[in-house]
Amino acid sequence: MDIARFTTLVAQDENALNLVVGSKVESGLLPQTLSETLTSLSDVAPGLPSDVLLCRPDILQAENLLKGANANIGAARAAFFPRIILVSSAGFGSNELSSLFEVGSLAWNFTPQISLPIFDGGSNKANLKVAEVDRDIAVAQYEKAIEAAFQEVADALAQRGTIDDQLTAQQSLTDASGESYRLSQARYEKGVDSYLVVLDSQRSLYGAQQNLITARLSRLANLVTLYKVLGGGSGE
Repeated sequence: MDIARFTTLVAQDENALNLVVGSKVESGLLPQTLSETLTSLSDVAPGLPSDVLLCRPDILQAENLLKGANANIGAARAAFFPRIILVSSAGFGSNELSSLFEVGSLAWNFTPQISLPIFDGGSNKANLKVAEVDRDIAVAQYEKAIEAAFQEVADALAQRGTIDDQLTAQQSLTDASGESYRLSQARYEKGVDSYLVVLDSQRSLYGAQQNLITARLSRLANLVTLYKVLGGGSGE
């Protein structure tokens, strides 16, 4: 049953990949085993600056809306965008990143430092109330986009901080279950235990292997998430 289900999932994933690429992906480009190293997904580099987030499409969109309201983007970034290090030397979220959020709530804790006028002089329309409201909306959307970007990075790095430990623990459990299964088979062949003990050990090994697959998938999914939230490959 599981073989048929996983075969279907693999086929569906290959179809989705072909759709994204726009053509059939050659089999040689696909991983052949679950343990194969996917070198195209690199871990984030320690000391990564927050400037990489300026490449995110949502922040670029928010800045373009500000430009449409005659905003000085340099002044807007100086006011609203925290210039910090995102990744610590250990490869996890930095203390500077954590300090942007209240402990335990992930509530945004950064106050814009508005020391320069954000908006440049424009036409007479800039003096109208409707233009001022549009400007306020654009500023709010810009601030929200920045806050969302930093929170998504913080969440992804927080998961990364524990996922390797989970993977190591699950690998150890799988190895131990495999050894237990091997010993139970040997004891059965020597007439010491019944075959029921072998079946129990086999079932435990299978469950451990399934959980190990899930842990590996979680780590790969975390790498993909980091790739996305950092603006698409900026962390390499």
